[in-house]
Amino acid sequence: VNCVTFQACSISEARYLYDQLATICPIVMALSAASPFYRGYVSDIDCRWGVISASVDDRTREERGLEPLKNNHYRISKSRYDSIDSYLSECGEKYNDIDLTIDKDIYEHLIKEGIDHLLAQHIAHLFIRDPLTLFEEKIHLDDANESDHFENIQSTNWQTMRFKPPPPNSDIGWRVEFRPMEVQLTDFENSAYVVFVVLLTRVILSYKLDFLIPLSKVDENMKMAQKRDAVRQGMFYFRKDICKGGNTVVDGCGSAQNGTGTDAEEYTLMSIDTIINGKEGVFPGLIPILNSYLENMEVDVDTRCTILNYLKLIKKRASGELMTVARWMREFIAQHPDYKQDSVITDEMNYSLIWKCNQIAQGQAECPELLGVGFNKKQSGNKTGSLE
Repeated sequence: VNCVTFQACSISEARYLYDQLATICPIVMALSAASPFYRGYVSDIDCRWGVISASVDDRTREERGLEPLKNNHYRISKSRYDSIDSYLSECGEKYNDIDLTIDKDIYEHLIKEGIDHLLAQHIAHLFIRDPLTLFEEKIHLDDANESDHFENIQSTNWQTMRFKPPPPNSDIGWRVEFRPMEVQLTDFENSAYVVFVVLLTRVILSYKLDFLIPLSKVDENMKMAQKRDAVRQGMFYFRKDICKGGNTVVDGCGSAQNGTGTDAEEYTLMSIDTIINGKEGVFPGLIPILNSYLENMEVDVDTRCTILNYLKLIKKRASGELMTVARWMREFIAQHPDYKQDSVITDEMNYSLIWKCNQIAQGQAECPELLGVGFNKKQSGNKTGSLE
């Protein structure tokens, strides 16, 4: 998994970024899809998210709702590796439309100590999980000066976004971690996705963008994003007017919190091509917004050229002009002379695939359908390659 952590200037900004990026997670996951095969078989999914989610799902039958509660305290709707369960900013509160299981004792303690409702319920939700690991030397700690007990639970709640409070006795600030991206074959591709998300955070903060939709729709998007060729075939719920309001974020979104109900007219189903590249009269597109932002920034020529090549990769992946890694892998296996159209990947086929992937990763083989015509494979590590 390709995770990126951002530091915010304040807790309010961190909460705002956490919420806004949560709605982007399914979109970027589908764009970066790179996991179509498992245990020697071709699967009907393109991303590993659901597979990892199931592999670390330690809920009991009672917690999953398969048996009446007897020994456990809660019914828990998701694995500990899943999409987020609540927005943290005031402007996101009205979109919290899914059930949130919390540890009531922890919630009440946090409220008593002055933590607001939204953050208190987020922390209390994390602590419904059991610890997965415990080191003998880390049992008896001074919680006033060490955060290991908190991090034990925090770091084993693997959600699409992670809200990261500053560690004690440190100058590290409030951070958020963007976690749904899949690792690509080349440094160039990985850099492109990271830069895309980094620029998006800058644009969200600079233009006060609003991507919020009900969390239930984000969950539906997560399911869609993992399907085969979702980047071309899937339709995703997305907010229609992302510039409405233009609220400041420093004080927690200001007037965006007005109202308690959500309007179904605020969002609609869109293709990833429309979300990323835009469609006249429907949606402006994230790439055009990023380009507008870059035009107003003082960026040297070399840096701008590199960034534009990164965005070009994202643009063409979204339109379907370039393949995702998952789609390319599927076609490689489908065209392999040993493939019997039975979903079975033999050792020989697997070796051929890994050999080809390694050649592409090392810049020893061109792959125009994945990276574009004219990609400069001679660049060290493919970090600053160019696309046509």
